[in-house]
Amino acid sequence: MGFLFEKLNVYQKSLKLSIELTKTASEFPYKYQRVQGQLIGSAISIPLNIAEGSGRVNNKEKIQYLRMAQASAFELIPILEICEGLDLIEKKVWIDRIEEICKMISALIKSVHS
Repeated sequence: MGFLFEKLNVYQKSLKLSIELTKTASEFPYKYQRVQGQLIGSAISIPLNIAEGSGRVNNKEKIQYLRMAQASAFELIPILEICEGLDLIEKKVWIDRIEEICKMISALIKSVHS
């Protein structure tokens, strides 16, 4: 781990979540490729934005990227609800982890503010 963001617990958890959700979504039938793409896109945006924000010198920019990461996590909720409605995934399997990541991002935003 050569970069500071790689040591962040929230980065590690969001990376793991994005990999697992991508593997799960890759098994969706072809006819659900649109929702598959949305799910994967939102999931991978979380660690990507955490990483990109860490490279910013200005705290305002760092916070902006952290908020984008959190928005991507929030976006996962309706996507998971749609996937659950289509019998593709169980929302409850993922929701606690997403909530934990959102709380961790909020705490990180507060620490950058200070």
